[in-house]
Amino acid sequence: MPVWLREYSWRQTAAAVYLSLPLRGVRATSASIFCTDQYLKVSIPPFLFEAILYAPIDDTNSTAKIGNGIVFFTLYKKEVAMWDSLTLPNANKEKLQYLRENAVLKAHEKAKEETEAKKVTKQEHKKYALEATMKLEEAERKRIEDLKEKERQKVTKELELWKKQQNDAEKQKGVQRDEELPHEVEKLKAKKKEKVNKTMTPNEGVSKAGLKPTKGHGSCSIFSENLKEEQLPAPRSAATIKINFTSRVFPTALRESRVAEEEEWLRKQAEARRTISADLSELEDLKEEEKNPDWLKDKGNKMFATGNYLAAVNAYNLAVRLNNKLPLLYLNRAACHLQLRNLHKAIEDSSKALELLTPPVRDNENARVKAYVRRGTAFCQLELYAEGL
Repeated sequence: MPVWLREYSWRQTAAAVYLSLPLRGVRATSASIFCTDQYLKVSIPPFLFEAILYAPIDDTNSTAKIGNGIVFFTLYKKEVAMWDSLTLPNANKEKLQYLRENAVLKAHEKAKEETEAKKVTKQEHKKYALEATMKLEEAERKRIEDLKEKERQKVTKELELWKKQQNDAEKQKGVQRDEELPHEVEKLKAKKKEKVNKTMTPNEGVSKAGLKPTKGHGSCSIFSENLKEEQLPAPRSAATIKINFTSRVFPTALRESRVAEEEEWLRKQAEARRTISADLSELEDLKEEEKNPDWLKDKGNKMFATGNYLAAVNAYNLAVRLNNKLPLLYLNRAACHLQLRNLHKAIEDSSKALELLTPPVRDNENARVKAYVRRGTAFCQLELYAEGL
């Protein structure tokens, strides 16, 4: 049975009521106090204080200070007036019960409204954060587009300037060629004339009247040289060569890379991304670091060190759901199951760790030894000594 606190002191002003309640050496917390607009209750086992106030108060702005063995209340009145007493006088049992139930109902409704308000505020904050992120991304995209446009304009100007320089150079070469062409023609005609004159020169002892152009090697050489100068080689035939390149995810050359290892790495990365992005309802209220399997593994190790094996198992379970390819998670969870006498689960986790610790190399030797020891211990405790060996 609770002990009712009858001793208290109070004073008032037109706007507020000041109530002092002695605790008699009992420690109180904020959870021990329940207050609405016209109902006040302090539950500190084995003591209990309950009061139906004379008039409504502003329970939102009212305060309670706990310390030095007393609880000091500052209750602000909704209407400025002087009270005749602290509690409601001449209240029968039915009215007190009604006011008490009404106060509890109002408290529940207020708590529900605060929860809804917090939910709406949280949604608004998420919406604002999303809008801010979208604005930042839009600004960044616009900045990148502006940089691309400036670079394109710069390259276009450089290309036009280069084309203009090339056209000017071609025109200059054409003018020089037109100026040099007559001189070249004159030189060519002079050379041909000299060759003809040399060929038509008369031999010694022969009269000029009886001279005829010889039809020997000399005359044929003149026409053959002219034909050689006039003949040009035929243009080369055009063709198209098709080149097919092997698609490569990594930038290294095929001869320098290890395709099997790279494909395995890509597969593991894709599986990890799918696992992290899975729809896990229990992860909604967790922080970002609490969604990290390594962080959860360290947390489980600390819980195991303090002897809280159930909490360690919960941490390892969540870490396994996030990444089921880490052998240390199964190995540590097997140790927890051994402490909790979950022997079959310890055997399963040890076997799973051994499956992941492949191929057997020097780096995972210690982990494999621990897995064999824990599985063997579980088998021996189940009196399966042959399997334990």
